[in-house]
Amino acid sequence: MATPSTAAPDSDQVFTLETMGQIAAAPKPYAVLGYPVTHSLSPSFQRAAFGALQIPAQYHRIETPAEKLPAVVAAMKAQQFGGWNCTLPLKIDMLGLVDEATETARILGAVNTVLNDNGRLIGFNTDGEGWVAAIREEFGVDVHDLRIMILGAGGAGRALATQAALEKCQRLVLVNRTTSRAQELAAQLAPVIHSDKLLGAHARIEAIPWDEEIIGRELADIDLLVNATSSGLKSYDLPLLPARVLSPSLLVYDTIYKPHRTKLLLNAEQAGARVANGLSMLLHQGAAAFSLWTGRPAPLTAMRTALLQAASSSL
Repeated sequence: MATPSTAAPDSDQVFTLETMGQIAAAPKPYAVLGYPVTHSLSPSFQRAAFGALQIPAQYHRIETPAEKLPAVVAAMKAQQFGGWNCTLPLKIDMLGLVDEATETARILGAVNTVLNDNGRLIGFNTDGEGWVAAIREEFGVDVHDLRIMILGAGGAGRALATQAALEKCQRLVLVNRTTSRAQELAAQLAPVIHSDKLLGAHARIEAIPWDEEIIGRELADIDLLVNATSSGLKSYDLPLLPARVLSPSLLVYDTIYKPHRTKLLLNAEQAGARVANGLSMLLHQGAAAFSLWTGRPAPLTAMRTALLQAASSSL
């Protein structure tokens, strides 16, 4: 009987449930799961991190449709993966497959990082802390000190809104095309963000309709505008907001990193605002995952260099 071939550590092959048995048993395997996952830049900087600290490890992409996630997780557990990341559309389902989840992951209802602790799977969500670190790095300010508007109340929007509330940001305005979804999230987060600090005529947290005129008025009392929707990924996507409703005093962060400049960011730059894309959030959420797996501070310089190189070559 023929022996299945074994992939070399850090192979750029995209594995599936049917082929992941080819992943070498040593050094310790790690991976990113998603559907699709071919585009993921995580291998570039996670491999660089393991290399920088001379930790024997390998890191792969595993293409995982949602219906196959339980079987993939079982296989990874059997193959003694040290841990893994997961991206869309698997974060919600992953919560139900771990043995234990952190409070943040439970609040968000989603897991993006798993640690395999001797067969016990522990789920984390590092998206929020990655975003906080990214805002500090890009703009030199803390989320706690900002008045924030978040566009989108889906998975990413919920994660960032929850983190902003946990950080006790100065004000939080949620915008979603289905207004009721933003209203529900605002109601859930109101007790979290509550403060005795007076804000004059403004509520500390509120949801508003996706209406250009209303958004424009609210932006007059906002420091940081965040796009947490998928709008901007496609070249034919219309700009989320025109330059005329943006101002030079705004900070604008788009969680999308490909393209490097979405139409929202281009319009914000035209208005004179300071802008940044989602690469820094990707870096910092991945650095937090690395530290959870290894118990060591992430080598951010090596990770950033590798990520920027990978992002540049994928343009």
